[in-house]
Amino acid sequence: MKTNAPRPVHRWPVRITHWVNLFAMICMFMSGWEIYNASPLFGFRFPPQMTLGGWLGGAIGWHLAVMWLLAFNALCYLLWSLFSGHFRRDLLPLGLGALRRDIGQALTLRLKHQHGRYNAIQKLMYLGVLVLGLLLVLSGLAIWKPVQLQGLVDLFGGFDTARYVHFFAMSAIGLFVVIHLLMVIIVPRTLWAMITGGKHE
Repeated sequence: MKTNAPRPVHRWPVRITHWVNLFAMICMFMSGWEIYNASPLFGFRFPPQMTLGGWLGGAIGWHLAVMWLLAFNALCYLLWSLFSGHFRRDLLPLGLGALRRDIGQALTLRLKHQHGRYNAIQKLMYLGVLVLGLLLVLSGLAIWKPVQLQGLVDLFGGFDTARYVHFFAMSAIGLFVVIHLLMVIIVPRTLWAMITGGKHE
């Protein structure tokens, strides 16, 4: 008798784009911090050990090179997610009632992790980080080509405002990464599933 093999928790396109994204984001963060250090927005600088590029020109070179890798990787993920039904099946729908319920359970430490199923908080976070990524790209383009993309700069309210938007979008994604790592520590089997694919419960 023919049986259907269980669908993996994470299919191979998700796993490959996830790990490429990890490498690209580390490079983008570190080179971005070096660029920030050249003209800080706030009264602090990032330690040199946490930056990439060695100097402003080197950091910009790294930032722009990895930007194309990150953009191509994101495009592959988005196209695959749309045509495979990943968005519709795993990230939607996202209802307000379910979100309220899961937040309440999380605050009282009663939210369970179902292997292979995203709860409402996870859906919100993953969809939110995609929006932040788009905001990061648009503000980054406005900073990179302020003359050629003057309309985009104006949309952000000016070059300086675009820099603040870029910084805070980067910080929000950094917070997402921290929360993501904490969840991996709490539920370590999720890491193995992202390496091997895992199986639905």
